[in-house]
Amino acid sequence: MFDSAERLVFANQHFNYLFRSLPPREELAGLSYEQIVRLEVSGGEIAAEEARDPKAFVARRRAQFRDGAYAPLDIRLADGRIVEIKARRTNSGGWIALWTDVTEARIAQARLEEVVSLTADAFAFFDRHDRVTVTNDAYAAFFGFSSKAELLGKAFDELMERARNSKRIEHREPPDQWVARRVEAHRSPAGIMTVELKNGEAYVMRDRVAADGRVVIYTDISDRRRAERALEEQTKTLAESRSQAERQASYLADLTRRFGEAEASANNTKTTLMRSMSHELKTPLNAIIGFSDLMMAMKGRLSEEQVQEYAGLIHDGGRNLLRLINQILDLTKLSAGRYELHRAAIDAGSALASVRADFEAKAAARNIAIDLDAAPGHIVQADDNALSAILSQLVANAVSYTHEGGAVTLSVARDNGSVCIRISDNGPGVAPEEIERILMPFEQSGRSIAEHTAGAGLGLTLAKAFTEAHGGTFGVDSALGEGFRVTVALPAP
Repeated sequence: MFDSAERLVFANQHFNYLFRSLPPREELAGLSYEQIVRLEVSGGEIAAEEARDPKAFVARRRAQFRDGAYAPLDIRLADGRIVEIKARRTNSGGWIALWTDVTEARIAQARLEEVVSLTADAFAFFDRHDRVTVTNDAYAAFFGFSSKAELLGKAFDELMERARNSKRIEHREPPDQWVARRVEAHRSPAGIMTVELKNGEAYVMRDRVAADGRVVIYTDISDRRRAERALEEQTKTLAESRSQAERQASYLADLTRRFGEAEASANNTKTTLMRSMSHELKTPLNAIIGFSDLMMAMKGRLSEEQVQEYAGLIHDGGRNLLRLINQILDLTKLSAGRYELHRAAIDAGSALASVRADFEAKAAARNIAIDLDAAPGHIVQADDNALSAILSQLVANAVSYTHEGGAVTLSVARDNGSVCIRISDNGPGVAPEEIERILMPFEQSGRSIAEHTAGAGLGLTLAKAFTEAHGGTFGVDSALGEGFRVTVALPAP
């Protein structure tokens, strides 16, 4: 504690612990703050780079003893410690100062900033005042800054104004509406949306509440980059793809039959069957990958168009096989009660909007409209990956089965403590007596149209199982010629 003339009135015992070369605290009483600072420098307490210009160092320290100069000041000691100094005016006109050893905190902060600077994703942390405190150059580039240093301290609202007028971001809607969706995601406990750039790149933006602010991460999901990785990692032949598809079709038919037989006995039999089949399902994938080595050895003998066509078709076959494997494994875990849900507060409307964006191109190719009626603020406690799987499967079914020129409707509403997500289409529908059957594994609805190729029949089963694992309900309403409607009711927080 100092009086109005900046002379020391009292110091506690810890002061001598911080500055071991200083006289005992009782002998320091009466010295001015400047004299004490000079004793720190002459005693070798201060790091050389800090005390290179003693006069400037003293002036910087004394600057804290001014009305309104309340910003904390870090100083480095010669032994490597970092001390934070805070100063405040007292009611009697004097000053009270606090020295705190913040070495570990500053080291942790430096490590975090180093990790963030090396991450491939665009990253930013907003403090409780909604200002950027930690970021990297990739995030700065989104808003037209040349480096992260220019972005630090900027408010979220300021960044949204830059996004509204950005010539780099592809809004695909009036800029004010785009910004409103982005702001809503930022205000939600866990927001998510797809951000596209005019150069064709696309990113998934996740915006979540943190301990003392918000974390925002942009992850690259560009089709162009995915295609490049696919061409590098998956070079296969059309002949092998067709052969694998035929074997897979035969295998799935056999697996469907065996699953039906097991269902008649018990659910445990189903689980045992699917576990035993999971390894065999991966075998075709291994064969495809092995054959890609052969194709690489034939480089130069095939035209570029043939390579691209073969790689694309075989890549699609591989993705279908892998999707089936993942569906079977997920069903196995759910049936055995071993699927671990990582629940978080998620805005159901934002989740629907993200899935809608994923299927817009496929729907547009068949002149199908996807209408979204999802007011913000409908929060559910759900596993992010599981909820995405539920919505993606249901929207995929709706788009696939709807006639050209038809419409798919997505909506969210609250009902008696639950959040109800509804996906409706105006396709051919199914008979009411068929609904129970098509919810079973490997069952097809029979409502096929010319453009649709039925899958393995696991989608509705998996969506229903994920919903019930959350403690929710899964309802289907349909009739022949009257479309198909699914309602997923999940518990609200």
